[in-house]
Amino acid sequence: MWRLVILKINPKKELVSWGKTLIVALGIAFVIKTFLFAPYIVDGESMEPTLHDHEKIFVNKFNFNDHFNRGDIVIIKGKEKNYVKRVIGLPGDTIEVKKDQLFINGVLSKEPYLSHNLKLAKEMGNQLTDDFGPIKVPNNKYFVMGDNRLFSMDSRNGLGLILKEDIVGQSEFVIFPFSQIRNTK
Repeated sequence: MWRLVILKINPKKELVSWGKTLIVALGIAFVIKTFLFAPYIVDGESMEPTLHDHEKIFVNKFNFNDHFNRGDIVIIKGKEKNYVKRVIGLPGDTIEVKKDQLFINGVLSKEPYLSHNLKLAKEMGNQLTDDFGPIKVPNNKYFVMGDNRLFSMDSRNGLGLILKEDIVGQSEFVIFPFSQIRNTK
């Protein structure tokens, strides 16, 4: 006992329905990419070995408390391009480096993500991070550095202290190449 059901489709109504659906989907995608999450491509070697040139990272642009922590990897809006750096100093901190050791507010800070680059710098007979400071980080600004400090333009040498509003978002994980998918926190 099969019944044949014939649906009458109005092509104009169907086209309008699909058009509305497409517009809503594009609107949602625009809002997400503009205000919440977006992919970025790493350009350069300043964050190696943590992040590599041409890797694509997923960036969280939505920060609930509008605050970043030491060690966060952030995207910084530059005049001509964006930069990927690590937050080292928070507003109010005093930053100093002596003999490849970072001091924040006079306390030695561990940077385990630098072990590979420290070893390479020592093999070359260099310091990884030239001595500097003390530098006091003003309110509403951050001090940032790349992990590959021999080859990084950052708060020490070109970018200066970073305004909070110039931080686009925080890197969450590498999404490409697929064989290198990993968390960046």
